Amino acid sequence: MKTAAFLRLSGFAIFGFLFLNYIGTTGEASIFIEKPWLWGAYGILMLIYIAGEVCIAALSSILYRSLEPEKQAKYDEDLALAKENQFSWIKTTYKNLVGIKPVEEEGEIVLDHNYDGIRELNNKLPPWWVYGFYATIIFAIVYMVRYHVFDGTDQIEEYQIALAEAKIEIEEYKRTAKDLVDINTVVRLTEASDIDAGEGIFAGNCVACHKVDGGGGIGPNLTDDHWILGGGIKNVFKVISEGGRAGKGMVSWKAELKPAEMAQVASYVLSLHGTNPADPKEPQGEIWVDPMASVEDVEAMIKDQPVTEDIIKE
Repeated sequence: MKTAAFLRLSGFAIFGFLFLNYIGTTGEASIFIEKPWLWGAYGILMLIYIAGEVCIAALSSILYRSLEPEKQAKYDEDLALAKENQFSWIKTTYKNLVGIKPVEEEGEIVLDHNYDGIRELNNKLPPWWVYGFYATIIFAIVYMVRYHVFDGTDQIEEYQIALAEAKIEIEEYKRTAKDLVDINTVVRLTEASDIDAGEGIFAGNCVACHKVDGGGGIGPNLTDDHWILGGGIKNVFKVISEGGRAGKGMVSWKAELKPAEMAQVASYVLSLHGTNPADPKEPQGEIWVDPMASVEDVEAMIKDQPVTEDIIKE
Protein backbone atom coordinates (compact mmCIF):
# COMPACT_ATOMS: atom_id res chain seq x y z
CA MET A 1 0.00 0.00 0.00
CA LYS A 2 1.35 3.39 -1.03
CA THR A 3 1.94 6.11 1.53
CA ALA A 4 -0.87 8.31 0.21
CA ALA A 5 -3.36 5.45 0.33
CA PHE A 6 -2.23 4.53 3.83
CA LEU A 7 -2.69 8.12 5.00
CA ARG A 8 -6.16 8.26 3.44
CA LEU A 9 -7.09 4.98 5.11
CA SER A 10 -5.82 6.16 8.50
CA GLY A 11 -7.65 9.48 8.17
CA PHE A 12 -10.89 7.75 7.19
CA ALA A 13 -10.59 5.31 10.12
CA ILE A 14 -10.02 8.10 12.66
CA PHE A 15 -12.75 10.31 11.21
CA GLY A 16 -15.24 7.43 11.03
CA PHE A 17 -14.62 6.42 14.65
CA LEU A 18 -14.89 9.99 15.97
CA PHE A 19 -17.97 10.74 13.86
CA LEU A 20 -19.87 7.62 14.96
CA ASN A 21 -18.84 8.20 18.56
CA TYR A 22 -19.96 11.85 18.40
CA ILE A 23 -23.40 11.32 16.86
CA GLY A 24 -24.17 8.16 18.84
CA THR A 25 -22.92 8.91 22.35
CA THR A 26 -25.64 10.35 24.61
CA GLY A 27 -24.24 9.70 28.10
CA GLU A 28 -20.80 9.60 29.68
CA ALA A 29 -19.85 6.22 28.15
CA SER A 30 -18.86 5.87 24.49
CA ILE A 31 -21.48 4.49 22.09
CA PHE A 32 -19.01 1.69 21.29
CA ILE A 33 -19.17 0.64 24.96
CA GLU A 34 -22.94 0.97 25.21
CA LYS A 35 -23.49 -0.86 21.91
CA PRO A 36 -20.52 -3.18 21.20
CA TRP A 37 -22.13 -4.41 17.97
CA LEU A 38 -21.13 -1.08 16.41
CA TRP A 39 -17.57 -2.38 16.26
CA GLY A 40 -18.80 -4.91 13.68
CA ALA A 41 -20.50 -2.19 11.64
CA TYR A 42 -17.36 -0.05 11.89
CA GLY A 43 -15.21 -2.99 10.70
CA ILE A 44 -17.51 -3.60 7.70
CA LEU A 45 -17.32 0.08 6.81
CA MET A 46 -13.51 -0.07 6.89
CA LEU A 47 -13.48 -3.19 4.69
CA ILE A 48 -15.68 -1.41 2.14
CA TYR A 49 -13.30 1.55 2.10
CA ILE A 50 -10.23 -0.69 1.72
CA ALA A 51 -11.94 -2.51 -1.14
CA GLY A 52 -12.58 0.86 -2.81
CA GLU A 53 -8.92 1.83 -2.47
CA VAL A 54 -7.83 -1.51 -3.97
CA CYS A 55 -10.24 -1.13 -6.89
CA ILE A 56 -9.03 2.38 -7.64
CA ALA A 57 -5.37 1.27 -7.50
CA ALA A 58 -6.10 -1.69 -9.80
CA LEU A 59 -7.96 0.52 -12.28
CA SER A 60 -5.10 3.05 -12.30
CA SER A 61 -2.60 0.25 -12.99
CA ILE A 62 -4.69 -1.10 -15.89
CA LEU A 63 -5.05 2.35 -17.43
CA TYR A 64 -1.30 2.99 -17.07
CA ARG A 65 -0.39 -0.27 -18.85
CA SER A 66 -2.80 0.57 -21.67
CA LEU A 67 -0.84 3.74 -22.48
CA GLU A 68 1.78 3.89 -25.24
CA PRO A 69 5.44 3.94 -24.08
CA GLU A 70 5.97 7.64 -24.83
CA LYS A 71 2.78 8.56 -22.95
CA GLN A 72 3.85 6.39 -20.05
CA ALA A 73 7.16 8.28 -19.98
CA LYS A 74 5.30 11.61 -20.06
CA TYR A 75 3.00 10.43 -17.23
CA ASP A 76 5.98 9.35 -15.13
CA GLU A 77 7.66 12.72 -15.73
CA ASP A 78 4.54 14.66 -14.69
CA LEU A 79 4.09 12.44 -11.64
CA ALA A 80 7.71 13.01 -10.54
CA LEU A 81 7.31 16.77 -10.98
CA ALA A 82 4.08 16.74 -8.95
CA LYS A 83 5.79 14.84 -6.13
CA GLU A 84 8.69 17.27 -6.16
CA ASN A 85 6.38 20.25 -5.83
CA GLN A 86 3.93 18.51 -3.52
CA PHE A 87 4.98 20.44 -0.41
CA SER A 88 6.48 23.48 -2.09
CA TRP A 89 3.89 25.75 -0.48
CA ILE A 90 5.30 24.83 2.92
CA LYS A 91 8.78 25.91 1.87
CA THR A 92 7.41 29.13 0.37
CA THR A 93 5.41 29.95 3.48
CA TYR A 94 8.44 29.25 5.68
CA LYS A 95 10.63 31.59 3.64
CA ASN A 96 8.00 34.34 3.79
CA LEU A 97 7.64 34.00 7.55
CA VAL A 98 11.36 33.92 8.22
CA GLY A 99 12.13 36.64 5.67
CA ILE A 100 15.76 35.67 5.10
CA LYS A 101 17.74 36.27 1.96
CA PRO A 102 19.32 33.34 0.12
CA VAL A 103 23.09 33.10 0.37
CA GLU A 104 23.36 34.08 -3.30
CA GLU A 105 21.57 37.39 -2.59
CA GLU A 106 23.37 38.38 0.62
CA GLY A 107 25.45 40.89 -1.33
CA GLU A 108 22.38 43.12 -1.53
CA ILE A 109 22.14 43.56 2.22
CA VAL A 110 25.82 43.70 3.22
CA LEU A 111 26.85 46.80 5.22
CA ASP A 112 30.02 48.82 4.91
CA HIS A 113 31.24 47.64 8.32
CA ASN A 114 34.31 45.52 7.98
CA TYR A 115 36.14 44.25 11.05
CA ASP A 116 39.17 42.16 10.18
CA GLY A 117 37.34 40.74 7.19
CA ILE A 118 34.11 40.13 9.12
CA ARG A 119 31.20 41.93 7.47
CA GLU A 120 27.75 42.66 8.84
CA LEU A 121 24.47 41.88 7.06
CA ASN A 122 21.46 44.16 7.38
CA ASN A 123 18.98 41.36 8.07
CA LYS A 124 15.47 42.51 8.85
CA LEU A 125 13.46 41.11 11.72
CA PRO A 126 11.45 38.01 10.71
CA PRO A 127 7.90 38.94 9.66
CA TRP A 128 6.38 36.51 12.18
CA TRP A 129 8.21 38.34 14.98
CA VAL A 130 7.18 41.79 13.69
CA TYR A 131 3.51 40.80 13.32
CA GLY A 132 3.56 39.19 16.76
CA PHE A 133 4.96 42.39 18.24
CA TYR A 134 2.24 44.47 16.58
CA ALA A 135 -0.38 42.03 17.91
CA THR A 136 0.89 42.50 21.48
CA ILE A 137 0.60 46.28 21.08
CA ILE A 138 -3.01 45.97 19.87
CA PHE A 139 -3.81 43.55 22.70
CA ALA A 140 -2.32 45.92 25.27
CA ILE A 141 -4.43 48.83 24.00
CA VAL A 142 -7.63 46.78 24.03
CA TYR A 143 -6.82 45.44 27.51
CA MET A 144 -6.11 48.92 28.89
CA VAL A 145 -9.35 50.36 27.49
CA ARG A 146 -11.43 47.40 28.60
CA TYR A 147 -10.17 47.02 32.17
CA HIS A 148 -8.74 50.43 33.10
CA VAL A 149 -10.84 52.93 31.19
CA PHE A 150 -14.24 51.21 31.25
CA ASP A 151 -13.62 49.43 34.58
CA GLY A 152 -14.15 45.88 33.34
CA THR A 153 -14.33 42.81 35.55
CA ASP A 154 -10.87 42.10 36.96
CA GLN A 155 -9.37 38.73 37.81
CA ILE A 156 -10.45 38.79 41.46
CA GLU A 157 -14.06 39.56 40.50
CA GLU A 158 -14.00 36.86 37.83
CA TYR A 159 -12.72 34.40 40.42
CA GLN A 160 -15.47 35.33 42.87
CA ILE A 161 -18.14 35.00 40.17
CA ALA A 162 -16.78 31.61 39.09
CA LEU A 163 -16.63 30.48 42.72
CA ALA A 164 -20.26 31.49 43.33
CA GLU A 165 -21.40 29.70 40.18
CA ALA A 166 -19.46 26.59 41.20
CA LYS A 167 -21.11 26.57 44.62
CA ILE A 168 -24.55 26.76 43.01
CA GLU A 169 -23.67 23.90 40.66
CA ILE A 170 -22.34 21.79 43.55
CA GLU A 171 -25.51 22.34 45.59
CA GLU A 172 -27.66 21.46 42.59
CA TYR A 173 -25.59 18.32 42.00
CA LYS A 174 -25.90 17.32 45.64
CA ARG A 175 -29.64 17.88 45.49
CA THR A 176 -30.09 15.57 42.51
CA ALA A 177 -27.40 12.97 43.30
CA LYS A 178 -29.03 10.40 45.53
CA ASP A 179 -25.86 9.02 47.08
CA LEU A 180 -24.66 12.50 48.06
CA VAL A 181 -27.74 13.22 50.14
CA ASP A 182 -27.08 14.24 53.74
CA ILE A 183 -29.05 15.60 56.70
CA ASN A 184 -29.14 19.06 55.11
CA THR A 185 -30.42 17.96 51.69
CA VAL A 186 -32.53 14.90 52.50
CA VAL A 187 -36.23 15.14 51.66
CA ARG A 188 -39.04 12.72 52.29
CA LEU A 189 -39.47 10.32 49.38
CA THR A 190 -42.98 9.50 48.22
CA GLU A 191 -42.41 7.40 45.11
CA ALA A 192 -43.72 3.84 45.48
CA SER A 193 -40.37 2.44 44.32
CA ASP A 194 -38.52 4.29 47.09
CA ILE A 195 -41.03 3.25 49.76
CA ASP A 196 -40.83 -0.39 48.63
CA ALA A 197 -37.02 -0.23 48.72
CA GLY A 198 -37.16 1.29 52.20
CA GLU A 199 -39.52 -1.46 53.34
CA GLY A 200 -37.06 -4.07 52.12
CA ILE A 201 -34.21 -2.43 54.01
CA PHE A 202 -36.39 -2.13 57.12
CA ALA A 203 -37.34 -5.82 56.93
CA GLY A 204 -33.73 -6.86 56.62
CA ASN A 205 -32.22 -4.67 59.33
CA CYS A 206 -34.80 -3.10 61.66
CA VAL A 207 -37.51 -5.65 62.49
CA ALA A 208 -35.48 -7.23 65.31
CA CYS A 209 -35.92 -4.08 67.41
CA HIS A 210 -38.99 -2.40 65.92
CA LYS A 211 -41.01 -5.44 64.70
CA VAL A 212 -42.32 -5.92 61.18
CA ASP A 213 -45.24 -3.52 61.62
CA GLY A 214 -43.14 -0.87 63.41
CA GLY A 215 -45.00 -1.39 66.69
CA GLY A 216 -41.79 -1.51 68.68
CA GLY A 217 -39.98 -4.10 70.75
CA ILE A 218 -36.52 -3.37 72.02
CA GLY A 219 -36.78 -0.17 70.04
CA PRO A 220 -39.60 2.40 70.27
CA ASN A 221 -42.96 2.37 68.54
CA LEU A 222 -42.64 4.06 65.15
CA THR A 223 -46.35 4.48 64.46
CA ASP A 224 -47.39 7.05 67.09
CA ASP A 225 -46.69 10.77 67.47
CA HIS A 226 -43.95 10.35 70.08
CA TRP A 227 -40.28 10.59 69.14
CA ILE A 228 -37.28 10.26 71.41
CA LEU A 229 -34.91 12.26 69.18
CA GLY A 230 -37.42 14.15 67.06
CA GLY A 231 -39.51 13.22 64.07
CA GLY A 232 -39.48 14.35 60.47
CA ILE A 233 -37.27 13.15 57.66
CA LYS A 234 -34.12 14.99 58.81
CA ASN A 235 -34.23 13.73 62.39
CA VAL A 236 -35.03 10.15 61.38
CA PHE A 237 -32.29 10.22 58.72
CA LYS A 238 -29.80 11.54 61.30
CA VAL A 239 -30.66 8.79 63.81
CA ILE A 240 -30.28 6.10 61.13
CA SER A 241 -26.99 7.59 59.95
CA GLU A 242 -25.35 8.56 63.24
CA GLY A 243 -27.15 6.31 65.70
CA GLY A 244 -29.32 7.08 68.72
CA ARG A 245 -28.49 7.89 72.33
CA ALA A 246 -25.01 6.84 73.40
CA GLY A 247 -25.00 3.57 75.30
CA LYS A 248 -28.68 2.69 74.87
CA GLY A 249 -29.82 3.91 71.46
CA MET A 250 -29.65 2.23 68.08
CA VAL A 251 -26.31 1.88 66.32
CA SER A 252 -25.14 3.92 63.35
CA TRP A 253 -25.99 2.45 59.96
CA LYS A 254 -23.96 4.77 57.72
CA ALA A 255 -21.25 2.15 57.28
CA GLU A 256 -23.76 -0.46 56.04
CA LEU A 257 -26.25 1.69 54.11
CA LYS A 258 -25.72 4.22 51.35
CA PRO A 259 -27.17 7.72 51.84
CA ALA A 260 -29.88 6.97 49.27
CA GLU A 261 -30.83 3.79 51.13
CA MET A 262 -31.00 5.64 54.46
CA ALA A 263 -33.30 8.20 52.84
CA GLN A 264 -35.51 5.39 51.57
CA VAL A 265 -35.79 3.60 54.91
CA ALA A 266 -36.34 6.90 56.73
CA SER A 267 -39.19 7.70 54.36
CA TYR A 268 -40.64 4.23 54.93
CA VAL A 269 -40.48 4.73 58.71
CA LEU A 270 -42.44 7.96 58.34
CA SER A 271 -45.00 6.15 56.21
CA LEU A 272 -45.74 3.89 59.21
CA HIS A 273 -47.04 6.86 61.20
CA GLY A 274 -50.72 6.46 62.03
CA THR A 275 -50.90 2.74 61.24
CA ASN A 276 -52.26 0.20 63.73
CA PRO A 277 -49.63 -2.37 64.75
CA ALA A 278 -50.79 -5.63 66.33
CA ASP A 279 -49.09 -5.11 69.69
CA PRO A 280 -47.95 -1.48 69.94
CA LYS A 281 -45.40 -0.51 72.53
CA GLU A 282 -46.29 2.34 74.87
CA PRO A 283 -45.27 5.82 73.65
CA GLN A 284 -41.74 6.97 74.38
CA GLY A 285 -40.31 10.44 74.09
CA GLU A 286 -42.28 13.55 73.31
CA ILE A 287 -44.94 14.41 70.78
CA TRP A 288 -43.24 15.97 67.78
CA VAL A 289 -44.86 18.41 65.38
CA ASP A 290 -43.08 19.69 62.31
CA PRO A 291 -42.16 23.32 63.08
CA MET A 292 -42.58 24.20 59.40
CA ALA A 293 -46.10 22.74 59.16
CA SER A 294 -49.07 25.06 58.83
CA VAL A 295 -51.73 25.34 61.54
CA GLU A 296 -54.22 23.58 59.28
CA ASP A 297 -51.85 20.63 58.74
CA VAL A 298 -51.20 20.32 62.48
CA GLU A 299 -54.90 20.39 63.31
CA ALA A 300 -55.63 17.81 60.62
CA MET A 301 -52.86 15.54 61.91
CA ILE A 302 -54.05 15.81 65.51
CA LYS A 303 -57.66 15.19 64.53
CA ASP A 304 -56.76 12.09 62.53
CA GLN A 305 -54.59 10.56 65.26
CA PRO A 306 -56.52 9.25 68.30
CA VAL A 307 -53.32 9.07 70.32
CA THR A 308 -53.13 12.86 70.36
CA GLU A 309 -56.70 13.67 71.33
CA ASP A 310 -55.45 14.72 74.77
CA ILE A 311 -53.44 17.46 73.09
CA ILE A 312 -56.66 18.90 71.61
CA LYS A 313 -58.23 19.04 75.09
CA GLU A 314 -55.18 20.82 76.45
